[in-house]
Amino acid sequence: MFYERKQYSFFNEKIVFFNLFKLNTFIMKQFNLEDRLVDFAVQIINIIEALPNNPVCKHLGTNQLLRSGTSPALNYGEAQAAESRADFIHKVKIVLKELRESFICLKILNRKQYLSQDILNPILKENNELISIFVKSYKTAKENLEKEKRKK
Repeated sequence: MFYERKQYSFFNEKIVFFNLFKLNTFIMKQFNLEDRLVDFAVQIINIIEALPNNPVCKHLGTNQLLRSGTSPALNYGEAQAAESRADFIHKVKIVLKELRESFICLKILNRKQYLSQDILNPILKENNELISIFVKSYKTAKENLEKEKRKK
């Protein structure tokens, strides 16, 4: 992520402390999101392992959901190491695409009732929340990129 550095006078300790607090909060949120994505991937793996052994579950689970459900955590790691804001935006779009694909797979499994609602509803909720987070992140990064371009 991009954090703007600002110069502060030695005597303005309250502002420095506040901005350090904001930076620490930002870092904590960043790690929290990473942990949420890793936990999401683990939950996806658990769901796949619990699916019945039939051609539909093999296709939706092993082939589709395993890839789309575990890749957001990996792509988020790539986004954290983005070389530019445009690169970050591109990687966040990939995370978003994979989360949306996972959501559709989970909805299909849910409607077909391969697993109980108690198992699928919490992960559908988490999936939806992660989509919302990354939509906002994408929009914010895109707006910031446009602001940078206007300044030039």
